[in-house]
Amino acid sequence: MLTFSIESVRAVIARGIADANVNGGFRDPHGGLSNIDNCKPGLWLVGDHGVYLCSNGKLAGARPLVVYAQECDPTRNDAWFEVKRRTFGGDDGVDFVDAAELECLMGAAPEATHLRISMDDSAMTIDLIRA
Repeated sequence: MLTFSIESVRAVIARGIADANVNGGFRDPHGGLSNIDNCKPGLWLVGDHGVYLCSNGKLAGARPLVVYAQECDPTRNDAWFEVKRRTFGGDDGVDFVDAAELECLMGAAPEATHLRISMDDSAMTIDLIRA
């Protein structure tokens, strides 16, 4: 499982919206999203050098906001590659997560402090925990 503080999740969403407002919309990480998904705020769950959340607003020379999973941050965990392989898989990739759906989930559990993501071969599960 991968864990992110709710505070950091909200920061990534806010940064993506701010970047989109200034720079004309949202980015498509791999050309595979529908036109509807390209027009809405969200975040990307990215697996490459670690696993992290990334803001999706269009950029003008700036870097997106990136927040690593607590278990899979290469700057803090020497076993990050094994964690990435077990949780995200061996290949690099990107999954889009809708911001509105996340906000509904987080709003329904005000006592939660962390977002937890688990993945298997066919599904991604997102839930909230109090850590």
